[in-house]
Amino acid sequence: MNKDIKNTQYFKASVDTTMEVSQILEKVYQALVEKGYNPVNQIVGYIMSGDPTYITSHNGARSLIMRAERDELIEETLTYYINNKFIHKDKKDS
Repeated sequence: MNKDIKNTQYFKASVDTTMEVSQILEKVYQALVEKGYNPVNQIVGYIMSGDPTYITSHNGARSLIMRAERDELIEETLTYYINNKFIHKDKKDS
C-alpha cells in the first residue's frame, strides 16, 4: 500500500434521503404509541422545551425528530389542523 499522503483523499458519503416533516411526525407518533406514551403530550413537551428525552429512542424516533426544527414541527401541525378544521369545513358548508 503505497499511498501519497501529500494528496487530499476523497470521501463520498451516501446521500441521506430527507424525510418530510409530516413523515417524521408520523414515525415518532407511532413509536410513542408503541411504547405506551401519550404522543401528543410527549411531542408538545419536546417542542416546548427542546429536550429530546421527551421522545422515545424506540425505532430511532428521537434521532428522527431532531432532524426537523421545532418551528417546522409547529408549522406542519398547525397547517394540517387549519386545513382540516377550517378549510374542509368551509367547503362542506358551501
